[in-house]
Amino acid sequence: MSYIVRTNRLTKRYGEHTAVDFVNLSIRTGDIYGFLGQNGAGKTTTLRMIMGLIRPTSGDMELFGEGGPGSSRVMERIGAIIEYPGFYLNLSAADNLDLHRRLMGIGNKEYIDDALSTVGLLDAKHSKVKGFSLGMKQRLGLARALLHRPELLVLDEPTNGLDPGGIKEMRQLFKELARQRGITFLISSHQLSEVEQLATRIGILHQGKLVEEMDYADLQIKSRRYLAIKVDEDKKAAYVLEQQLRVSDYVVTESGVIHLYELLDHPASVTQALTSHGVGVHEIRLSGDSLEDYFIRLTGGNAHA
Repeated sequence: MSYIVRTNRLTKRYGEHTAVDFVNLSIRTGDIYGFLGQNGAGKTTTLRMIMGLIRPTSGDMELFGEGGPGSSRVMERIGAIIEYPGFYLNLSAADNLDLHRRLMGIGNKEYIDDALSTVGLLDAKHSKVKGFSLGMKQRLGLARALLHRPELLVLDEPTNGLDPGGIKEMRQLFKELARQRGITFLISSHQLSEVEQLATRIGILHQGKLVEEMDYADLQIKSRRYLAIKVDEDKKAAYVLEQQLRVSDYVVTESGVIHLYELLDHPASVTQALTSHGVGVHEIRLSGDSLEDYFIRLTGGNAHA
């Protein structure tokens, strides 16, 4: 398994305050990694350390299987937007990218049009940035991050301030870049709904600590909805479910509670079938975590912070 980013006990302290506390991230090639946490959880600080913008107090990291962000050979493989992208407002979109191209030592000027086309700004290449909307500036920031054709994009709250239409467009663009160009993404966000629709892997940061890291597919299994049924005879109840209700998608937990993944909208029918065959039903309820439920349970916090 190939890892693009691995951090080892990454820590950042400011005086007595620990902003990031022994964080171990593991981001594989091809991941869209949703780095999730409330505002102030330490997400931006972590990204700034990964990008070499600030030094960790302790811990270390590997990027592309090599050392940390001190190597130019490593950094030329990474594009980033950390916090709000700044531009020369009196210059055009193309001129802003051309300045960046020369700074990065990129010889091919055709990369400018390619980057602008990728983010849907080619028609505005000669327009001054001061007339751009927030969404256009976010797109231009992404074009700049893509200009040298990186393998990893590190994006800090990239949809902040965008309207729902703009958020949807950016989300679709990220998916296309991952699929068509094989770009790996590390995207920080406090917007649960955005992460849920985009990420293939999730890390949840709370008060500087990484409290969970998992593939989104595993989260879907954990958060799958089901009817939790407490009965007095679980084996007899299982027989009734299979023979009378013709269902098979269920499990019986070690405590004897049945998790039924079918007939979620028909708890009364399930109860009637069980009781009519002599099975005592003590409780039946819809259960299972959404990402929001799971986040709140892990952090004890506001899912919309």
